[in-house]
Amino acid sequence: MFRNDAFRALDRQESLRLLAKTPVGRVVYTRQALPAVLPVNFSLDTDASVLLRTSPDLDLVRAIDGVVVAFEADEFDASTRSGWSVVVTGRATVVTDHAEHERLSQAGPTSWMPLREAVFVRIEAEMVTGRELNGARGDR
Repeated sequence: MFRNDAFRALDRQESLRLLAKTPVGRVVYTRQALPAVLPVNFSLDTDASVLLRTSPDLDLVRAIDGVVVAFEADEFDASTRSGWSVVVTGRATVVTDHAEHERLSQAGPTSWMPLREAVFVRIEAEMVTGRELNGARGDR
């Protein structure tokens, strides 16, 4: 059996630590029965869920509210062929509780896009997986 030391699985804690260091990730969801991926800025909440601050008018909000989605973020250095990737899988819900919305307005993520009105979407960290690539020297 071939052993590849270039890849290492990351545990939940290490995956969340890396995820918290990067400001942009990708939401993977279903739009009109087809796979869709959308880059978004985000932050992690105290319970490790992924938080998005976006416009309530976006198709994304309607498409993911109440369904299971994946969220992926990564960081790679092409020159050293190293980096990491973390995937969070869980149910996405729009935050409707007024007190929670107020808390997130103060401490939650900011949007890189100007918003007239904001809604927060929470992706529960039901499953967290990560991988690290350690400078593999592959064939070209």
